[in-house]
Order: sequence, then C-alpha cells, then structure tokens
Amino acid sequence: MSVVINTNSAAISASNNLATSNAMLQRSLNRLSSGSKIVNPSDDAGGLAVSMKLSATIKRTAAVNDNIANARSFLQTQDGAFQTATKVLDRMSELKVLSDDVTKNQTDKDNYDTEFQQLKKQLSALVDEKFNGVSLFGNGGSGSLAVATTEKGSAGNTVSIDQPDLATQIGATLIGNDSTTVTAMGISTITNAIQNIASLRASNGAQSNRLSFASEMLTVNRENLEAANSRIIDVDVAEESTQLARYNILVQAGSSMLAQANSSTQVALKLLG
Repeated sequence: MSVVINTNSAAISASNNLATSNAMLQRSLNRLSSGSKIVNPSDDAGGLAVSMKLSATIKRTAAVNDNIANARSFLQTQDGAFQTATKVLDRMSELKVLSDDVTKNQTDKDNYDTEFQQLKKQLSALVDEKFNGVSLFGNGGSGSLAVATTEKGSAGNTVSIDQPDLATQIGATLIGNDSTTVTAMGISTITNAIQNIASLRASNGAQSNRLSFASEMLTVNRENLEAANSRIIDVDVAEESTQLARYNILVQAGSSMLAQANSSTQVALKLLG
C-alpha cells in the first residue's frame, strides 16, 4: 500500500462510519426521549399514516362515549320526573279514597281538594321539565332523540331515546287548570295514569340499558384501538436501549479510529526525515 499525504482514505472511511453511527445514536436518543418509535415521517411513513387514522378514531370513540354518558344522564333525569309523578299520583289516589269517606263533611272534602288541586299543578310543572334546555317530554306529541353509538356518528348505529307526551299519559283531568274536584275524579283515571307512567319507566330503563351496553362496547373498542396504535408508534424501551448502547459504542470506537486514521499519515514524515 502506497504512502500518500493528500488523500487519507482510511480517515474518510472512518469519518463516514462515525457520521452514520452518530446519526443512529441521535435517532435512538430521540426515540427514547419522546417514547415514540416514529419521530420523523421518514422513520415509518406508512405506519405514521395508519397511526394518525387510529388516533383520530380513538378520539371520536371517546367523544361518542361521552355523548352516550350524557344521554344516560338525560334518561336518569327523565326517570326522576317519572318517580316524582308516580309519588304525586299515589298521593292523589290516597286523597281520592279519603274524600270518599262518608264520615267526612264538606269542609273536610274541600280541604282534601285543596291539596288535590295543588298536586295537579305539580304534575303540570313536571311536564315542562328540561335537561340542559332540552325538553324531557314531548310538547303536544311524543318525540325522540337519536344517540349515535359508533365513532361514525349519525351515519352509524343510533339509539332512539323517547320524549313521551307525559301530559297525555297522565290525562288532561289531572293536569293544569282542570277544575275537576277530588270527589268528582274517578279513581280509575288516577290508576290508569299510574299504569301509563309505569310503562314509561320500563321503556326508559330499557333504553338506558341499551346505551350502557353500547358504552361498554365503545370502551372495549377504544382499548383495542389504543393497543393497535401503541404497537405502531410506541417505542420498545428494552429493545431501543440495547440499540442505544450499541450505537454509543460505535460512536466512541469510530472517534478513536478516526483519530488513529488521521495520525497514520504521519509515517510519511519519518520517511522524509
């Protein structure tokens, strides 16, 4: 091998190897410090694209689950109104039976009717109850709200939650400004209203259960999506720390060899001396 001064091939080769090792070391450091396997798009362009789609799906899934939780709160509030209405009707039926007591005089019956009329007004107030500005019950007719149960939104599966016409289910003579007295009221009118509300509560519970299962499915889906995304984008710390140690040694060895290669041309000075 000839001895030259102007071109040091060994130093150039050592320099190139050192630059490569240093670049790999920096990439490994970036991965470990960020916790992500894909620091730059060039690391895994295809994987990055898939991860971005999965991340968006995960966020939409979480948002849908929040919406379902709010819908269940709507149903729970609605059921609270049903419970209150049932208690009111129970008391009204009791007042009706008490007013039929033949030992009661008209004043006694009038006193029962005073409470009876106040309870009518309370039922009327329940009909107008709202949840965050949304009516719990249909005004002038039954309605429904469509709750999306997939991350596709309204384009996917939905669950309808009812906004029943509570006023109709209770009956006009038990609500509002109706002047029917407790003694004139038929007991069957009150018991029919109680039965109607019982059916509404059953429907409310069924819808709430369905939303609960939909939420459970979304939770499982989100967990699986998170795991899939993790396999694409998250760095394996054990594996990457091993690579870090390797590249660290290569950088140190490359630095030493570059210094050695740079000094190797000094043999020419001995020949000239």
